[in-house]
Amino acid sequence: MRRKVGIIGSGFSSLSAACHLAKSGYEVTVLEKNSGPGGRARQLKQSGYTFDMGPSWYWMPNVFERFFAHFDKTPSDYYKLHRLDPSYRVKFQDQYVDLPADLQQLYNLFESIEDGSAEKLKIFLKQAEYKYEVGINKLVYKPSRSLTEFLDPALLTGLFKMDVFTSMSSHIRKFFKDEKLIQLMEFPVLFLGSTAESTPALYSLMNYADIKLGTWYPEKGMFEVVRAMETLAKDLGVRFHYNQPVKEMAFQGKSVEKLITPDNEFPVDVVVAGADYHYVDQQLLPENFRSYTQKYWDSRIMAPSSLLFYIGLNTKLPGMLHHVLFFDEDFKQHASDIYVDPKWPKKPLLYASVTSKTDPAVAPANGENLVVLIPVAPDLEDTEEIREKYFDLIVNKLFVFTGVDIRSHIVYKKSFAHKDFISDYHSFKGNAYGLANTLLQTAILRPSLKNKKVKNLYHTGQLTVPGPGVPPAIISGEVVSREIEREFS
Repeated sequence: MRRKVGIIGSGFSSLSAACHLAKSGYEVTVLEKNSGPGGRARQLKQSGYTFDMGPSWYWMPNVFERFFAHFDKTPSDYYKLHRLDPSYRVKFQDQYVDLPADLQQLYNLFESIEDGSAEKLKIFLKQAEYKYEVGINKLVYKPSRSLTEFLDPALLTGLFKMDVFTSMSSHIRKFFKDEKLIQLMEFPVLFLGSTAESTPALYSLMNYADIKLGTWYPEKGMFEVVRAMETLAKDLGVRFHYNQPVKEMAFQGKSVEKLITPDNEFPVDVVVAGADYHYVDQQLLPENFRSYTQKYWDSRIMAPSSLLFYIGLNTKLPGMLHHVLFFDEDFKQHASDIYVDPKWPKKPLLYASVTSKTDPAVAPANGENLVVLIPVAPDLEDTEEIREKYFDLIVNKLFVFTGVDIRSHIVYKKSFAHKDFISDYHSFKGNAYGLANTLLQTAILRPSLKNKKVKNLYHTGQLTVPGPGVPPAIISGEVVSREIEREFS
């Protein structure tokens, strides 16, 4: 009799876990509250426009390759990848720069901004490559349930090389003095949900991922990766039930016996919660089975939330690329408005994605599918009036940059912020990215992937190990699967 695994949620970590567990012989059922797969990586299709609602950066391609290789597949079996060149455009106050995919061209760009910076970048990247190889292979794939896991010679001998106790901010400033270069090098840390001052310099491995491994785009959008993983899971025998929110867990002793939705009951031997960890811990579990207190959760440093706009336009946007970062306001002030004194920012930085620049299939002819994101603090008041205030700011900023007033060209528009993250994903405080990857919230110091009081309840995703981001989520699913196989084989 095969053991039954119930998985709550269908984001990247849940899909990864489902595939790994099904391959290992478990009978896997995925229960998803929304109408389709992907979690925060859902797809929105309206009026001829296609939008990725969540992640839009395809970094660390080796993680995707490793995932599919477990099943004797490759990403190309499911979707076509394009390397972006330039990788992205960054708009500063007085100019913009394009980050070339070619490494020598990038060295030339750095040198044109700051004398001697090309050689310094080479040294920086060599160190970052070491951190990437050791960090990904020796650290990220660990379940982080015991300190003994880290008694690894490569980790111990390389501890100081890993710069665990140095901040990204101070590390970068050892190499570069120009503020533009510093911002370019600090940018990847934004994916980890914290400031460069609070993030260990270990994560310069993200710069290696950015610069050496490149920025890619799966044709038709990031949702193609979701679709690929769902297809693979179904081929492995996984059953998916959509519009089935788990409302309750039935217990037999200290084990979950059934997952209960409004329409059905699903008997289980093991549960993997890919839904929001805080929601599962505090809302689905009786108090005596919770791993953490509400006080614990309130003391966590959360990654930002986001205010997003999905905009279908009937005109082209000159000057825009596939990815554009607007670093044209005070970087530190916006960070302070998120982390130090949380409030809606007065002068926000923003990110814009226009995938129709690469892929004409995602928008009508002569149109663009524009997604704009403003990082904001979690747990803020979220009203339509506030959203429209920032939409006006975005319109004005785009007009200055592109010369196009988009208001008269909008065919479709949808906003998404705190209230939506909570209603659609049960997101704690309406956060978008999970827990910040600070030193005190890394590895064993993150919420455990296994419930401390329930024998057969595990967690996966951005609030547990290894952390936020698409590649870490895929890794999280593999890691939790190995733990289940070890304890419930």
